[in-house]
Amino acid sequence: MWRDGTHRQVNVARLLAGVEVVAVDEGLGRRAGVLLGLAGTSDVIDAALVLLAGDGDEIVTCDPDDLAILAAVAGKDVELIAS
Repeated sequence: MWRDGTHRQVNVARLLAGVEVVAVDEGLGRRAGVLLGLAGTSDVIDAALVLLAGDGDEIVTCDPDDLAILAAVAGKDVELIAS
């Protein structure tokens, strides 16, 4: 994430100041695995993100299609913002 000493690190630091960082522990990992099986997708981080999101949250992603499937299967009402 921290690369080449350019202004991009400043932007990442600003972003991280406004987000909650959560570890993927065993419980979340297992729940994500179940969600992946139900949704027929394979990205555990996408599944964990959807599980942690609350209704009405906005998720910025480069993969809105898979996240939309995961959110629908999880019953989450989130807004996906394509990057």
